[in-house]
Amino acid sequence: MNLENLSEKNLAAYIDHTLLKPETTKLQVRKLCEEALEHHFYAVCVNSGLVSTCREILRSSKVLIASVVGFPLGANDSATKAFETNRAINLGAGEIDMVLNIGALKAAEYSFVERDIFDVVRAAEGKIVKVILETSLLTDDEKKKACELSVKAGAHFVKTSTGFGGGGATVEDILLMKSVVGQQAKIKASGGIRDLETAKKMIEAGAVRLGTSSGVALVKGLSTQPGSY
Repeated sequence: MNLENLSEKNLAAYIDHTLLKPETTKLQVRKLCEEALEHHFYAVCVNSGLVSTCREILRSSKVLIASVVGFPLGANDSATKAFETNRAINLGAGEIDMVLNIGALKAAEYSFVERDIFDVVRAAEGKIVKVILETSLLTDDEKKKACELSVKAGAHFVKTSTGFGGGGATVEDILLMKSVVGQQAKIKASGGIRDLETAKKMIEAGAVRLGTSSGVALVKGLSTQPGSY
């Protein structure tokens, strides 16, 4: 995309409109979905217990529902992650954002990490699976290995952050992840994307999806910029 001609409409197509705070209410999720419908966001991203609430509002729209799995620590038992995945899909989720097992990755238990991801991919039954790396907790070598394992396990995306791990997306991490996955997987930038300039930088670096709770502000900010439309 030529970012000089970035419009409110095509920016919205990058956005997973996100609400994952533990105090989130159903009323807030309903508002999230209504905003997604109004601005034509690609998806909403919520905890699995709120997927059915989203489905009530979005069932006749093109807006997808992404459910997080093993969130936010990634330390759940693999069978639990697989069950949560299957349950979320049965409730209406069209995409799964799973947290990899960070401790196992750091311990170089690579077969376990790959299998953990694969179990979710299999449980997702063909639905898009994004693997959250939590990049702020990893070395560059660990980020590369996580990307390699995600691709081997059949994941469709690698994703930077939960937003709960003390750090967020950086251009450097997007470039690093892109150098590993190439065309084998896509990249979602998530965490700390609160302004239009940051969003543009993430897209320029190679992200094709942006996880943010600031989606409305981003598209409204674009619509008020000189020369935007």
